[in-house]
Amino acid sequence: MTPVASKILIVDNKEEICGVLSEYIEREGLIPVVAHTGEAALERVRSEHPDVLIVDLKPPDMDGMQIMKGAKALDEDLPVILVTGYPEIRGAVAAMRAGAHDYLAKPLKHHEVLRVVFRALNERALKRKLRHLSSQIPDEFSLRETMGPSDAVSRLISDVTRVAKTNFSVLILGETGSGKELVAHAIHHFSPRCEAPFMAVDCGAIPETLLESELFGHEKGAYTGADKQKIGKFEMACGGTLFLDEISNMPLGSQAKLLRVLQEKTIYRIGGTLPISADVRVLAASNHNLQRLGESDALRRDVYFRLNEFTIWVPPLRERQEDTLYLAKRFLDLTNLELQKNVKGFTQSAVDALLAHDWPGNVRQLRSMIRRGVLLADELITEQHLGIDSVSPKPAVACAEDDKQTQEALRGDLTFKEIKHRKIVAIEMEILAQVLRETGGNKAKAARLLHIDYKTIHSKIRQYGILQD
Repeated sequence: MTPVASKILIVDNKEEICGVLSEYIEREGLIPVVAHTGEAALERVRSEHPDVLIVDLKPPDMDGMQIMKGAKALDEDLPVILVTGYPEIRGAVAAMRAGAHDYLAKPLKHHEVLRVVFRALNERALKRKLRHLSSQIPDEFSLRETMGPSDAVSRLISDVTRVAKTNFSVLILGETGSGKELVAHAIHHFSPRCEAPFMAVDCGAIPETLLESELFGHEKGAYTGADKQKIGKFEMACGGTLFLDEISNMPLGSQAKLLRVLQEKTIYRIGGTLPISADVRVLAASNHNLQRLGESDALRRDVYFRLNEFTIWVPPLRERQEDTLYLAKRFLDLTNLELQKNVKGFTQSAVDALLAHDWPGNVRQLRSMIRRGVLLADELITEQHLGIDSVSPKPAVACAEDDKQTQEALRGDLTFKEIKHRKIVAIEMEILAQVLRETGGNKAKAARLLHIDYKTIHSKIRQYGILQD
């Protein structure tokens, strides 16, 4: 949550600009602090300790990049938002790579200014919390702390440290919620590229029509609605690492363009004609298993082989049971801090339930369940607080259907392929119905939770005749 008295330092030599920004900020209960020169801005950083810095790229006495560098020397976590009248110039891109949080284009728009400022404030608050929580993080870039002390995690850390120092493309495989993005961050952290940006793109969460613009950027006027130049993630991650989550959800046409970038190390913005260097290490993740991913129609084989220079398998939580209680305690401590509570632990029945559960949603599901438990509990988390019974029991209808299909198979009425298809349909229907109940029927939110696109979930709801309350 954004602090009530957050200070926003505005640096611009024009009184009018400072006045407009101050008015926007004051309306939201924030405190504007104004400086008209670079020297005055740095003095304000020392004395006022602002939470966000908004600075024009071209103040009279000092370049905006110099102000940003000086401000970050005083406060390394200070988010800097650059204001420019020329958002398409390379200076804005260079500023982003040099550590700017974001940049705003003139003329300034009220909603855009507030969106960027609040995002910067939230990021700063998160960084402070993480810095506090991770003061004792071990050398493994928190993988052991965030994933657990099991032998399986030790082997995973060994693979990460081995491949991180190379420039290999890495395919990270594992079930949804198992920690694939944590592994990607760790690889980047230990790589020679660690000082450069880490960018992540969820290939299943961005509509096909926007994905290529997100990856490669576009020129102003490239298509209807492209009213300004956009810098893509490849360009922003230059010198660093790009993480492509759920790569098998990328459309085949986009995969062909990705392959060309991986081979030629250059990109072209949509509507552009000039080649742009793409010195980027690519890490990709999928929740498909290795064999299915290499043989599926969802991922081109040439893209699969190009990305699969090294493979890391992230084991599901049910295969590393010794991590379950460790992570449960860790999530309890984090949620106590967040909610300002003092829940002390778990009853024995809750511990037994945690160890007996098979965790289809992996660590993400465990975290959600513990957060719920801390919210509901006063002193100890019980099995009822966790709500495990409402998550994992097999419905009686499904059991009856299983018996019926088994009998049909024994009589020879159904083939193995037909039984398998019916099982898959039943599981999909159960998952979709449950997630839609949890999201109150919001199909877009359900699609994001399941890491599928909106078109797919809409089609399956129609196909299965799932009725929403």
